[in-house]
Amino acid sequence: MRFPLALSVKIARHIIHHKLARTPRFAMVLQLEPLHTCNLTCTGCGRIREYSTNLKDMVPLEDCLQAARDCDAPMVSICGGEPLIYPKIEELVDGLRQQGRIIYICTNGVFMRKKMREYLAAIHDPANPSHESRLKRLLSDALISDKEADAIRNASADARRKTVIRPSQWLYWNVHVDGLEYTHDLIVEREGVFKECIAAIRMAKILGFQVATNTTVYKETDVAELEDMFRFLSSLNVDGHTVSPGYDYDAAKKDMVRRLGKQPEDFFLTRAMTIKKFARIREWGRLFTIFGTPVYQEFLAGQRDLTCTAWAIPTYNIRGWKAPCYLMTDGHYAGYQEMLDKVDWDRYGVVNGVARDPRCENCMVHCGYDPSGALGTNYQAGDNWKNFKYNFWPRPAPVPYSQELEKRAFNGASISKGHLAEAKAAINSPAPGAQGAYVRREGGAGDHVGSFCGGNGDPSERDALLAKIAESNHGR
Repeated sequence: MRFPLALSVKIARHIIHHKLARTPRFAMVLQLEPLHTCNLTCTGCGRIREYSTNLKDMVPLEDCLQAARDCDAPMVSICGGEPLIYPKIEELVDGLRQQGRIIYICTNGVFMRKKMREYLAAIHDPANPSHESRLKRLLSDALISDKEADAIRNASADARRKTVIRPSQWLYWNVHVDGLEYTHDLIVEREGVFKECIAAIRMAKILGFQVATNTTVYKETDVAELEDMFRFLSSLNVDGHTVSPGYDYDAAKKDMVRRLGKQPEDFFLTRAMTIKKFARIREWGRLFTIFGTPVYQEFLAGQRDLTCTAWAIPTYNIRGWKAPCYLMTDGHYAGYQEMLDKVDWDRYGVVNGVARDPRCENCMVHCGYDPSGALGTNYQAGDNWKNFKYNFWPRPAPVPYSQELEKRAFNGASISKGHLAEAKAAINSPAPGAQGAYVRREGGAGDHVGSFCGGNGDPSERDALLAKIAESNHGR
């Protein structure tokens, strides 16, 4: 099967139950954002800018669990911000597991290995030969250090009692990967992140975790590189991939102009561009384990229309229930049912080629349209059979690992060509009296502002300086 039977059956039962009950709108996936704090500032992400005045705020654990109960979605995607920064992330995952949810931890991967070392410390039995063999495997693959292995072997009683994130058929690490090394590190605006993501994925697979990836496609995304990325991840036995077009929602557009001095139309996709970029998505679905219904894939390839069903993937965060969708914000509501009742859902989306709201014109994103492929089926087009076959047929065979694939994957930072390499060199030898260094790298996917480094570390100072740089670079 392409997906685990228990997961497919759980989601199918949920849909059938609400269809039989004639429920007009119901949740399929809860996007749960316990915080918006993040350790990265990814290009194209306006989340930490939209909620910049609330970055220190966190949703209490019980409120997170209650939100899952209120909407009763079978699947919860824990996102943010970076959810592994949330102090109660282990308790949140455990609580959702006890509720019977399918759980996706949407992470940039930087803290994954730390969380998995905590898991190993909690369960390691020095008298168990298989446990020691596993540590030796991780050591030989350079996924943990000798010091870390010793810490796992000699974990304290408190470390062994700690609630940890454990492998489960109901749990996926969902790792953000937006291309191969050079491209990904450009987009996340930090060198070395791709390398850490891949190390974390390798470690997770050795420990028996399920791993998925999520990728956003932008105007600058090279389709051939994207296919190489899928091949490389397949060779690592990654369990599946979510892929979605980059959409110019308000917060992301404002961030791009103010902080990066780049025009949104040079980075995000129009609807026509999306169709061109995703022309081969059905072939990707045949070769790789692409998450998302085949009906949604046909929509991305421009072979059919779908109506937005953003209500099927509601978002809950520090301000409450966000509406109308994960990316657009017209308000926050205290209750889930209140949001469903008060939002005029017919004001949004694109119908018969006409945008009901101008902000929706170029949107074809996963969180708005993938549930449409499962819920708004066209019986004459055979949608139910397409979905059934896609989910229950055998998954594509993994791509065999090769050194050539690995070489193509690590095409940037490991040979000191990442977008921050010049900035780091400048910081290491600053001019007398200089507060930092600013580098803009030109050409190809890197033709955008890199990073400001130095100063006193105050985000407001950094943003003010970046705004001035953006003004000077505007129109270049």
